[in-house]
Amino acid sequence: MARRRLAAPATALLTLGGASPAQAHLVSTGLGPVYDGIAHLALTPEDLIPVIALALLAGLRGAAPARWALLALPAFWLAGSLAGRIVAAPVSDDLLPAASFVLVGGLVALDAPLTPRTMTALAALVGVGHGYADGATLPTGTTGVVVSLGIVATVTAVFALAVSLVLPLRSHLARTVVRVSGSWITAAGVLLLGWSLRAGIRPPDGG
Repeated sequence: MARRRLAAPATALLTLGGASPAQAHLVSTGLGPVYDGIAHLALTPEDLIPVIALALLAGLRGAAPARWALLALPAFWLAGSLAGRIVAAPVSDDLLPAASFVLVGGLVALDAPLTPRTMTALAALVGVGHGYADGATLPTGTTGVVVSLGIVATVTAVFALAVSLVLPLRSHLARTVVRVSGSWITAAGVLLLGWSLRAGIRPPDGG
C-alpha cells in the first residue's frame, strides 16, 4: 500500500517533467515578454520543480542557508540565462531536469545537513544550469532579456513563498512530509532519466 501511495505522486511528477520541454520555452501569453517569462516557469515543470525542491531543502536547513540560497538562485539563473543567449548551444531537454530532480530531491529526502556555503553553491549550480538552458532557447535582442528578467523574478517569488512555508515547521511529522515529497521528486527524476536514456539508445527502425 505504501508503495502505491508513493508511486502515484512520482508518476504525476514524471508526467509533468516529461511534458514537451521544447514547447515550454516558446510560451507566448500575448501580454508582453515579462508575462511570457512569468508564464514560462508556471508552464515548465522541469524548471519549476527544482526551484520548489531547492526551497524545501533550504527551509529544512534554516533561515541563514535559505537567505543565501534566495540571493544565489536568481542571480546565477540570470547569469546562466545571459550565458545561454551568448553561447546559444541548447542542452538536453531531459537530462538536466532529471539530474536536478535526483540531486535536489534526494538531498531533501535525506534531510542533508548542508552548511550555508554548500546550500549557496547548490543554489548557484541549479540556477546557472537551468538559466543557461532557458537562455539558449529564448528570442534574441531585448525581448529575450526581458523574458529572462520575468523568469528570474518568478523564480525569486516562488522560492521565497515555498521556503517561507517550510521554515516555521518544527514537528517531526511536518518535516517528514517535506522529506517524503523530496523522495517523490527523486523518483520522478530517476524515471525521467531512465526514459531519456532509453530513448537515446533506441535502435533504428529496420527496413
